[in-house]
Amino acid sequence: MKLLLVDDHSVVRAGIRRLLSVLMNAEAILEAGSTHKALSIFRVERPGVVVLDLNLPGAGGLDLLKRLLIEDPRARVLIFSMHTSALYVTRALQCGAKGYISKSASAEKLVEAVRQVAAGGRYVERDLAVDLAFNVAGSDEPGAALSARELDIMRLLAKGENLSAIAERLGVSYKTIANSCTTIKHKLLVQRTSDLIRIAVEMHAS
Repeated sequence: MKLLLVDDHSVVRAGIRRLLSVLMNAEAILEAGSTHKALSIFRVERPGVVVLDLNLPGAGGLDLLKRLLIEDPRARVLIFSMHTSALYVTRALQCGAKGYISKSASAEKLVEAVRQVAAGGRYVERDLAVDLAFNVAGSDEPGAALSARELDIMRLLAKGENLSAIAERLGVSYKTIANSCTTIKHKLLVQRTSDLIRIAVEMHAS
């Protein structure tokens, strides 16, 4: 089995690679720190499981998840993220992820998750699954109505990026981002950009 680790922090990739090398009998453990490189490796190597962080530079992990599934609808992607909000778990599973585990999980749980997804199953970390069960219907959490791209914009706003920088990182025009922010404001029932930024920071405080 080939594994592909996608995380923009080389230290994190190195640690996970060593861990999986010791605890799993993987044919190869490949690495990528960006969406572009991850897609390039995926197209050539067709790994059995992709372990994907959501906080990637540029388009972000949810966008990459959708691109991987366009390349191969059978792709098995396990989200490995610092975000533990039920909103993110729900959106990742809706976008086609086969599993979701937090970066605070134990090494044993990560290996269990990779093995389960590799075998064709699904895996959601227990604590996240409990939170998800309480938020399945009618969630009023800020951002529940946002699309994957809108969530990426909120993620970048929370990191302090201005609209011009977000447009450049996502590869779209400033006008497109400005229009998206207007749509987000309508969905979140706010009028001021400062309120939008506040909500973005609160969403990503964990």
